Amino acid sequence: MTVLPDDGLELAGDFPDVPHEQWQRLVAGVLRKSGKEVEGAEAEEALSTALEDGLRTRPLYTAHDTAPEPGLPGFAPFVRGGRAEGNTLGGWDVRQRHAVADGGAVLADLENGVTSLWLAAGEGGIPVPELGRVLDGVHLDLAPVVLDAGRETEPAARELLRLYAERGLAPEAARGNLGADPLGQEARSGQEGDVAPAAELARLCAEGYPGLRALTVDALPYHEAGGSAAQELGCSLATGVAYLRNLTEAGLSVEQACAQLEFRYAATADQFLTIAKLRAARRLWARVAEVCGAPRAGAQLQHVVTSPVMMTRRDPWVNMLRTTIATLAAGAGGADSVTVLPFDHALGLPDAFARRIARNTSTILIEESHLSRVIDPAGGSWYVERLTDELAHAGWEFFRRIERLGGQAAALRSGDLAQDLADTWQARRTKLAKRREPVTGVSEFPYLAEKPVVRESAPEPLSGGLPRVRRDEEFEALRARSDAHLAATGSRPRIFLAAIGPAAAHTARLTFASNLFQAGGIEPVTDGTFEDSGATEAVLCSSDALYEEQAEATARALKASGARHVFLAGRPGQYPGVDAYVFAGCDAVAVLSATLDRMGVS
Repeated sequence: MTVLPDDGLELAGDFPDVPHEQWQRLVAGVLRKSGKEVEGAEAEEALSTALEDGLRTRPLYTAHDTAPEPGLPGFAPFVRGGRAEGNTLGGWDVRQRHAVADGGAVLADLENGVTSLWLAAGEGGIPVPELGRVLDGVHLDLAPVVLDAGRETEPAARELLRLYAERGLAPEAARGNLGADPLGQEARSGQEGDVAPAAELARLCAEGYPGLRALTVDALPYHEAGGSAAQELGCSLATGVAYLRNLTEAGLSVEQACAQLEFRYAATADQFLTIAKLRAARRLWARVAEVCGAPRAGAQLQHVVTSPVMMTRRDPWVNMLRTTIATLAAGAGGADSVTVLPFDHALGLPDAFARRIARNTSTILIEESHLSRVIDPAGGSWYVERLTDELAHAGWEFFRRIERLGGQAAALRSGDLAQDLADTWQARRTKLAKRREPVTGVSEFPYLAEKPVVRESAPEPLSGGLPRVRRDEEFEALRARSDAHLAATGSRPRIFLAAIGPAAAHTARLTFASNLFQAGGIEPVTDGTFEDSGATEAVLCSSDALYEEQAEATARALKASGARHVFLAGRPGQYPGVDAYVFAGCDAVAVLSATLDRMGVS
């Protein structure tokens, strides 16, 4: 927002106001040059981008795009942060995740920038009896510990409390979270969780451990099942409300119950959507607390994790860029704690280099970029404020839908929630398959000659409930078929790119076709003749004008040379001898899968 200088000089004061309609007319003029005849609001709509949850990002936001007053940091509705000081005093809490009993790795993290530990314990993680050894040498009064133990939450929590007592840590000095999340466990495993132990741990923390929380409201299971930002928000609200009911029935006040919850969200490489989601989450939880009669207890404590869904196995180095953007968004969105997943997270157990890069991502943003020195830096942006408001409404509507189904537990057990998430993911899968949502290094700019990054296998995660999806999964399956063919035959499946005319005519479509087929593990061949290429299929690459002149003859010549299938890179037309067309927006997964099938690549 514009703030006038002290002398009152307004630099734009001598210029007339430009009406919105004038800008729309200018947009329409530009679009007309590209062949689109639209006027007024339709011109603006042509430049808008559709998001999930029925939201749209418009090309221009002005002061007329109103949103509710976000308030001040540390005050309801907490849109701008749950604490008045935000993260300005030392940055956000840098929380590293560990799933194996490696005390050396834990100490290395703490000695080099990590400020709290997130320990996956029990089944698929660190054995509960090993917690003491893993935490050997850790100053528990300085490093908060957050547990994630699934079905073994109660014994893991009791073991951690025993360690506090054994090492002489005063109860009021203990900080962290015992990690009880029976509904999250049910979402992961498909087995009903028991709320009673969680309520007992909450009562214990409320009475004797003021710095320790007992429950986590984990929205990651819904994000990892393909849910949208609004569905993630709605599920977290429904889960949080369910826990408030459980804890107040167990004898805690609403204020005490709210103080036992920590919320966990995903941060993606869509930085503005992530920022808006975290701001909307705080606003929505503040509303819940207000309705429950405890408005001052509505400051949501947020633990944000870089999205596992966006992590790729091919060209994993690009994951560093994805997690950097996600971490920036988490910090700008006001997260209290941030976990940066190592770039090799999807491949297995991270090595020391990957862990170092992960923790240094936060360190650089805090210490060198000074991102945490400004509270809610995106606040006041007309776009961010409007997106926050729209996302809050969409999240609230999904929360109401879950409540109408009987609450979070009922929605999980009926399968309705799973179906909603599956429907959302199916729509996104279509965009991924058509490369409308490109994945760098996977569906765009793949590198077939890359040396695989190999890691030790990680423990199997909890399964049996909601699925875990990845953006790269369908292209990964295609690349795996190509890898198997390479291992069995010594070469990858190949396709011949037949360039027609001069470079100026064919380069763009030849590059497009090369990129497309490499995404499926099919090696493009551009040199020599079709007979020498070792390919069984070919792609014509040129301009529309040259296609009219030479496509038919070239296709027939290729088939005479042994080509079983001929593609044309461009919009579908009527060219004899051409069997199929590849173009921007085609279903790349379907094209590539069918091509591998014809080539006999199982």
